[in-house]
Amino acid sequence: MKKIITVYFSRRGMNYVNGSIVNLKRGNTELCAEYIQRAVGGDIFEIVADREYSADYMTCTEEAQDELRRKEQVPVKEYLDSLEDYDVIFLGYPNWWGTYPMAVDTFLKHYNLAGKEIHPFCTNEGSGMGGSRRWITAAQPGAIVSQGLAIHGAEAPHSESRVAAWAKSVVE
Repeated sequence: MKKIITVYFSRRGMNYVNGSIVNLKRGNTELCAEYIQRAVGGDIFEIVADREYSADYMTCTEEAQDELRRKEQVPVKEYLDSLEDYDVIFLGYPNWWGTYPMAVDTFLKHYNLAGKEIHPFCTNEGSGMGGSRRWITAAQPGAIVSQGLAIHGAEAPHSESRVAAWAKSVVE
């Protein structure tokens, strides 16, 4: 039996949803990570940047764009001791400027995931997976990176069955 972990980065608070800025008590990616964990079991871990992003959505997007432009290795608050025992890693994040947030890049580069299955999933408001799969492969060239699943952020609260079905399909 494969050992599974769901690792994710998510943004609570002010977010862009269907053309409006709304306050989310729980981030869309967090919801989807929980759907996966309920569907296939395993452990769950949240990547948290070791910095405060602006509560204002537009300012946060500018901060994220600047980090991406500089390819900044954004520090994270905590790492798992190891991912060595896991066979399958579900990796979740919001699509920020066509890829994952730079804290996810920092987290990925902390480990050697050669031979591990990485199944990315992202929430977005229209840009799908963007180039994030390419970024994951660059950060972990020895890993087996699937095509992944893109979830429209506004639909995340109602996507449990879709997300669960996808998660089950990739671990069978």
